[in-house]
Amino acid sequence: MINSRIYLNVPYSQKDEAKALGAKWDANKKRWYASNNLDISLFKKWEQSASASQVSRTKPSSKTVLGITTQPKDKNFNAYNGNQPPWD
Repeated sequence: MINSRIYLNVPYSQKDEAKALGAKWDANKKRWYASNNLDISLFKKWEQSASASQVSRTKPSSKTVLGITTQPKDKNFNAYNGNQPPWD
């Protein structure tokens, strides 16, 4: 597989570190990736299985403020939690 890509889950705060290791930005998918010609072990902390990321995106999030827990009306709504950019 020539030019295959391994997509990474890089938080915005760590983008410079990933870039310094050789990761590239895919503007169409809005995700960082590592080419297969790079040492993938350098990117282990940003690798995540597709099933794990899919589960976290499908769970509706709740929020507790002043002891009141709210649930989103839209079950597909996923509030920004600070771990991933809100546009993913």
